[in-house]
Amino acid sequence: MDPVNERSEGLVVGVDSGGSGLRIALAGAGGGAVLGTVASREPVRTGAGGISAAHFLEQVLPAVRGLAEPYASRPVVAVAVGAAGMATLGDELRAELPGAFAGAWGVRRVALAADGVTAYAGALGQRPGAVVAGGTGMIALGTDLTAWRRADGWGHLLGDCGGGAWIGRAGLEAAMRAYDGRRGGSVPLLARAEKLFGPAAGLPGALYPRTDRAAVLASFAPEVGRCAGEDPVAADILARAAGHVAEAAAAACPGGPGAVVALTGGLFRMGDALLVPLRAALGELVPHAREVPPAGDPLAGAVGLATALAGGTLRLPEDPALLRVFGGPAT
Repeated sequence: MDPVNERSEGLVVGVDSGGSGLRIALAGAGGGAVLGTVASREPVRTGAGGISAAHFLEQVLPAVRGLAEPYASRPVVAVAVGAAGMATLGDELRAELPGAFAGAWGVRRVALAADGVTAYAGALGQRPGAVVAGGTGMIALGTDLTAWRRADGWGHLLGDCGGGAWIGRAGLEAAMRAYDGRRGGSVPLLARAEKLFGPAAGLPGALYPRTDRAAVLASFAPEVGRCAGEDPVAADILARAAGHVAEAAAAACPGGPGAVVALTGGLFRMGDALLVPLRAALGELVPHAREVPPAGDPLAGAVGLATALAGGTLRLPEDPALLRVFGGPAT
């Protein structure tokens, strides 16, 4: 198939893999119109080699096969994957996915990106600015289209400050403080923790062995948000989270007038309890930047990256950890 027909008749695949599961979209290469999506609530496992390529492929290959079945005459011409942890834990994915996709679909063009990059592409497309992607984790990325500026995204043990797992962990700590009778505890958060997870004394045993600890911690973040209107401890947790998010945005945002910042991800669906202190902190720390609504989500960003790669119009800068492109664009 010649390049013009590839762009008009081919298919592209976008994948958004995060701490709470993954989503897959099939779209037309010509204009990025989404033809179908599928989602899994099972996060891709991590091990000694980082993010497991085998577990990723176990979920993605059958899903794409099902989505593409009605379009069997149209080849997959580009794939873009955005994965949480890609920057620091993505060596196995970078080593194995291009070959696996080529073997499964004959696809030559693959983009492997940190989830912050697909969040950026979904929110702002390919224009300069900064995006804060908040979900289970938290990362801020900015670019002037020549290089990336990154802040946080270091995972729930070393960073992701202000993200869902951070808020949930802080809320559960406040619950345990109340259980012990220590200062800084929250009785409302203790009640919600025991309703969700059982008796407080059993929480360490229930949580620590889990391989999906970040997702479990993040599942408690909405409870912190629900308590914030009446519980000063919960409100303080969200105020501190807002400060962390704004600090990351300030570190990633390009300088100079005309900069824009977008907030994307499920974290910001917590509403005013988080957004009011966050916007105040952004006004203080990033006064030159204008907040804009995101145009789309990280899955839309993955589809956009794949579509741009298929058409030879990818402008976002490559980076060894954040955005790797395998195979050339259509010529």
